[in-house]
Amino acid sequence: MSPSSENNAAPRPLILIVDDEPRIIRFVRINLEMEGFRVLEAHNGLEAVEQVQMNLPDLVILDVMMPEMDGFETLRMIREITNVPVIMLTVRNAEEDRVKGLDSGADDYITKPFSPRELVSRVRAVLRRVQPLAPPDTSVLVIDDRLSVDFNTGEVIISGERTKLRPTEFRLLRHLIENAGWTVPYGTLLSKVWGYEYKDALSYLRLYINYLREHIEPDPAHPQYIFTERGLGYRFVDFRHGEPGRKD
Repeated sequence: MSPSSENNAAPRPLILIVDDEPRIIRFVRINLEMEGFRVLEAHNGLEAVEQVQMNLPDLVILDVMMPEMDGFETLRMIREITNVPVIMLTVRNAEEDRVKGLDSGADDYITKPFSPRELVSRVRAVLRRVQPLAPPDTSVLVIDDRLSVDFNTGEVIISGERTKLRPTEFRLLRHLIENAGWTVPYGTLLSKVWGYEYKDALSYLRLYINYLREHIEPDPAHPQYIFTERGLGYRFVDFRHGEPGRKD
């Protein structure tokens, strides 16, 4: 490879590991560096926030159980300054912990102990999800008199008010809109939005469908844009052909 090719190559992603256990940091660092990632370390929440501000990592791997300031509080502080993707680590597999982390702005969750293969797979999947989507034919798509979607900014416009979606929320909404009028199977949505590794993670999909409904539906309990086709998948209203929104 010529020097000019090396200079033009995309920089390797920078990953920040936040954990108070040195052996976990060492394990994660070794496996990420073997796969070509650059790695930073922080040993508590305050160090993590400082590293995020100073070095602008591409992704943060954040332990939940830390002394003084736990992972949820650290995540809250990170979210005040940036939307950098965050994967949370925990020794607990309780659904309420996963939901709390995702509600707080985490992008994924890994339960300890985990294998190097799972770690690297999750990191790559999250980095893929936050990559910019290809621009559509039109930057602002009008769904109806109430709802529009701005593909340039990743925002929904509801009665003139703009709301910024998280990258995963926006990718999910875009896949639904691109297939408006068709039922998209659960596994297809999971593979397209999260990656093939998540094709069976139905709880993730349901959670993010709920997030989207909270953003765009007048009454999330009775959706008129995103319909559940029970046992099959989800369908976005066929707005191009004037389908009226039904009540699920």
